[in-house]
Amino acid sequence: MSINMATKEYPYLLTREQASDFLGIDPKSFDKYIRPHEELDRFMIGKRERYTMKSLIHFIEKHSV
Repeated sequence: MSINMATKEYPYLLTREQASDFLGIDPKSFDKYIRPHEELDRFMIGKRERYTMKSLIHFIEKHSV
């Protein structure tokens, strides 16, 4: 997947909703299957988590079956 293609539509740090939209899944599925993993890199702004497209792509590629 090309990150350059998607960067025009999203900010650098993605919210939970933007991250799930970027991955094409429901936010509840993101919370259940992806967000709990310690291996998913996240950036904290106060108490709120933010994600980069690069970290999401890396996580998905690493955990693909």
